[in-house]
Amino acid sequence: MRSIRFFIILLTALLVISPAEAQKTITFDDLFKNRTFSPNPLPGLRSMNDGKHYTMLVDGSQIVKYKYENGEKVAVLLDVRKVEDSPVNRFSAYEFSADETRILLTTSVDPIYRHSFTALYYIWNSVTEELMPLSEKGRQQLATFSPDGERVAFVRDNNLFIKNLKFGTESQVTFDGERNKVINGAPDWVYEEEFGFNKAFAWSPDSRFLAYIRFDESEVREFSMTLFQSGQPGKETSPAYPRVETFKYPRPGEKNSLVTVRIYDVRSKANILADTGKETDIYIPRIRWVPDGSSLAIMRMNRQQNRLDLLYVNPYTGDSRIVFTEKNDRFVDEDFLDKLTYLEDGQFVVTSERNGYAHLYLHDKDGFESRQLTNGQYDVTAFYGYDPVRKRFYYQAAESPMGREVCFVSSDGKKKGKLSAVSGTNRAAFSRNFSYYINEYTNLSTPMVTTVHDWTGKQIRILEDNSRLRQKLTEYRIPLKEFFSFTTSEGVVLNGWMIKPPATTPEGRFPVVITQYSGPNSQQVTDTWSVGWNEYLAQEGFLVVCVDPRGTGARGEDFRKVTYMQLGKYESDDMVETARYLARQPFVDAGNIAIWGWSYGGFMTALAMAKGGTLFKAGIAVAPVTNWRFYDNIYTERYMRTPEENPGGYDQNSPVTHADKITGRLLIVHGSADDNVHVQNTMTFAEALVQAGVPFDMAVYTDKNHGIRGGNTTMHLYRKMEDFLKNNLMNR
Repeated sequence: MRSIRFFIILLTALLVISPAEAQKTITFDDLFKNRTFSPNPLPGLRSMNDGKHYTMLVDGSQIVKYKYENGEKVAVLLDVRKVEDSPVNRFSAYEFSADETRILLTTSVDPIYRHSFTALYYIWNSVTEELMPLSEKGRQQLATFSPDGERVAFVRDNNLFIKNLKFGTESQVTFDGERNKVINGAPDWVYEEEFGFNKAFAWSPDSRFLAYIRFDESEVREFSMTLFQSGQPGKETSPAYPRVETFKYPRPGEKNSLVTVRIYDVRSKANILADTGKETDIYIPRIRWVPDGSSLAIMRMNRQQNRLDLLYVNPYTGDSRIVFTEKNDRFVDEDFLDKLTYLEDGQFVVTSERNGYAHLYLHDKDGFESRQLTNGQYDVTAFYGYDPVRKRFYYQAAESPMGREVCFVSSDGKKKGKLSAVSGTNRAAFSRNFSYYINEYTNLSTPMVTTVHDWTGKQIRILEDNSRLRQKLTEYRIPLKEFFSFTTSEGVVLNGWMIKPPATTPEGRFPVVITQYSGPNSQQVTDTWSVGWNEYLAQEGFLVVCVDPRGTGARGEDFRKVTYMQLGKYESDDMVETARYLARQPFVDAGNIAIWGWSYGGFMTALAMAKGGTLFKAGIAVAPVTNWRFYDNIYTERYMRTPEENPGGYDQNSPVTHADKITGRLLIVHGSADDNVHVQNTMTFAEALVQAGVPFDMAVYTDKNHGIRGGNTTMHLYRKMEDFLKNNLMNR
């Protein structure tokens, strides 16, 4: 079997071809309609219980079983097109029951917010070969099998329900759910957005209890958006009177939902209130059960988000005790929430920054630290789990900030090493018994390659090499990214990449477009492959540059959290330093430098232009935050605390405050129905620019959310941005 290293060498040789051999140029149709450069996905990949097989979703209609060992297709577990009188032709996701005899299918997905959606769920019984709807009483959310496979819990209209699969009956667990007042079992808007989850309930291992979080939104202030084209539900699509959409959105310093945890006893139908302490102005970002089911584990975080307690709750009485506490001088990173992992014996692994980098620590079942599992001047970026047979912990690390490696360490700490063989970005998905793993690999010059390995790291076979995409790439003239780094005037080393245009100008100098996001713990400068808007701009004659400023990820806690209490200050300083560095380069047209970004990147564009003065000829701010007082409180207070505690941090780093200092030409873009970064940000900033006499351009996209998508919207937006950059940097 060919090794992955040989394969990458061959692939690189294929991609590096002369311009004469590749005549095509990237088009907007390639990027936004045909998705010409999108790698082939492997949807719905699931490891099966035996650890020897996995399943995949094929053509949206089949669940197919394969062997890890050789890729042999073992069986088609379900083909909905062959089910007699099937009510389903296609489905988008699936989940097995614990014994794998039943499969829950997700169909007709209708998004609510970023993570949440309603759907129509169906259950396939492989024993009786029946396909039945989960419920016929309305759309559902978050359908989840009980561990014994006999029930399914789900949310409808802010209430929790349980479907008994044996008897076909549907019972209601909660009755007080009401829009904009009470939510049971699903998070409110701000929890979903900032704590990154959409399911707020959990079955106990013995299926007797269903624990859930109840969100009382009654005291949370409402935000209203005007929808100009949708009208009232069920009414005409082009109404004379637009519709007003109102939802709960807590801003910095404002009241949050009152959260409580209830434990529902399926047998007695009693609801037990869990004791989460006397303080009510708290967050409960996760609940889960310990492996033996003796306790419900509740993560409780204070409002400042610098202390997280792990509570163990008795499901019969609701009594609780603190088992573990994580503290931080600034804030406990939100990544902690999903990296806390239980071993079968009740021990658990946490990720902590207590030594300056994100590392793994093992704690016994009583919460006491047993030992530090990983150590060094690098961040652990994912924890894959523990293999009790081979006594190994598997994880992903960023030993180089731009790359990711799949690594292991033995339980006694005496053996450690890398499983990934090639530098770049590696991500693993292990089988249930850790005998095999599937690795996704990419780097700057390599589209995604998916391979199967055994537990030693030995490659067994290539699962997907994206050969059709690689062949397609040989038809195009695509400029490649190049890494670089530089040291700022403050002595900070910043990493970046640049894409040079394939053709030189007569003067040998290029106009520059700096693209960035710059948000906390984010990364744009990574060793990954992509072809998109950045490559298109380079093709059109721009030098495209991206730099990760201070505050971004994979470089330790001090680099990541230096922005605490001053969001925007250091990041914008570093963007100005980037422009100055580029202006000194012989291949740069120093008089034609632009910066652009979306969301946090839009905020950074406006602030950097205000600080950089004439360094920036132009800038584009899409969906920008312009005052952190307008954003939600969980995110903003994590980094800034409340406006009452930190007024200077809010005002001194607001683009609204510095609107009069912008000298370059600015294009501001926003969707009028952005539920995340409200269009109020752009309107307030625009008024400040008007009163300061600063000329600018603005585009508002009707009824579009934070992604500004739908119909011809994406094409229109990127055409507008292209024209703006060419008109301002190429003197057309």
